[in-house]
Amino acid sequence: MSALIIESILTIIFRVRNTGSPIMENLALRQQLAILKRTCKRPQLQPKDRLFWVLLSRLWCRWREVLIIVKPETVVRCHRQGFKLFWKYKSRHKCRVGRSRINKEIRSLVRWMARANPLWGAPRIHGELLRLGMEISQRTVSNLMPARPPKPPSQTWQAFLKNHMHNTCSIDFLLNA
Repeated sequence: MSALIIESILTIIFRVRNTGSPIMENLALRQQLAILKRTCKRPQLQPKDRLFWVLLSRLWCRWREVLIIVKPETVVRCHRQGFKLFWKYKSRHKCRVGRSRINKEIRSLVRWMARANPLWGAPRIHGELLRLGMEISQRTVSNLMPARPPKPPSQTWQAFLKNHMHNTCSIDFLLNA
């Protein structure tokens, strides 16, 4: 039923697109009266009401003059929300694009091999996976490997000399010619 009403309203709007049209003004005022009759205290706009005002704002330039129950900014905000919803729907992924994901079993196997063999790097794990018949790139293996803990810093010269001072002998030879 509401689809028939919307279709008839759209037909009227498309036929009468003149900017000074009293038919459009009458239609807008009747829409607001219908909203006020439907609600008790505060007018609650339904999606079909928002759609009506968005379409009317796109087709008739004097729509702000007859708008009483909501602010024009509300209509513009509804239009923006509809625009966002449209492009969100339009840009959703119907099918997965790009590379396929690595199986969970392969990911867990790479992590397990890296933890079990801390001296193995990505090339070695990659080679082992190829021997098992798993097609995966070395770069992917290196990305899947867990981060290694950083190595402790090496001794500084000052610490080395302090630790080995009792075993160190210093001799200086001077040559006079």
